Amino acid sequence: MYDKNEVKNLIKEKYGKIARQAGQKDNCCSCCRPADEPGPAVVKDCYDGVEGYVAEADLDLGCGLPTEHAGIKPGDTVVDLGSGAGNDVFIARSIVGEEGTVTGIDLTQDMIDRANENKKRLGYDNVEFRLGDIEALPLEDNSADVVVSNCVLNLVPDKKKAYEEIYRVLKPGAHFCISDITLKGELPGSLKKSAELYVGCVAGAVDTDEYIGLVKNAGFSDVEIKASKQIQIPGEVMQIYLTEEERDAFKRSGAGIFSITITGTK
Repeated sequence: MYDKNEVKNLIKEKYGKIARQAGQKDNCCSCCRPADEPGPAVVKDCYDGVEGYVAEADLDLGCGLPTEHAGIKPGDTVVDLGSGAGNDVFIARSIVGEEGTVTGIDLTQDMIDRANENKKRLGYDNVEFRLGDIEALPLEDNSADVVVSNCVLNLVPDKKKAYEEIYRVLKPGAHFCISDITLKGELPGSLKKSAELYVGCVAGAVDTDEYIGLVKNAGFSDVEIKASKQIQIPGEVMQIYLTEEERDAFKRSGAGIFSITITGTK
């Protein structure tokens, strides 16, 4: 298994490449990447009709619509963790209005550069993108009204530390809304060990109950799953990583992969 620094380097490498190649593909609401490219979005929700949506900032990396359940209000200070090219930041900005602020945090400089290009083109002056690690956020204590994130926390090696950091930066009584990937049961080891899938948001996932426990142990109350859907790994991808016997055993096990949107209050 990869150690923490190796995982972070893999993330930077993979997502940096995606940022640099942005614009070389069509932006659409497809759920999966090609079967021979098991990269970062195994599943995503469509943003059709969502106010503030910017197609150029959507790199097909999400697994939910956290802003839909985040209870963001005009004037709020919002933080988006793993902000990528700025997709959910710009949606949050459309809600907070001119009186609010939105800060995107990302581990990858190429993503920050791409997001700033989008910001410049849009002309927003109350949006900021910062290079930073979710395990050590470059933000002050008690500074955010809402924290959102879309299919990123599962990539973080130390999820306990990540949720402790979210708790630290939220104001008392403030809350988070995060879309993420969790598991029921165990994924076959060969899937978990795949660096491609780790950086693609599946193999870094933990059991749903364990995930909820991490959130509660970080100090959050009123923890609630707002949305949940099961994700199917494409058969072609399964064939790459599993033998026929392993595929059959996985199907019989009842194990599954889920996209959840979860909230909690400090």
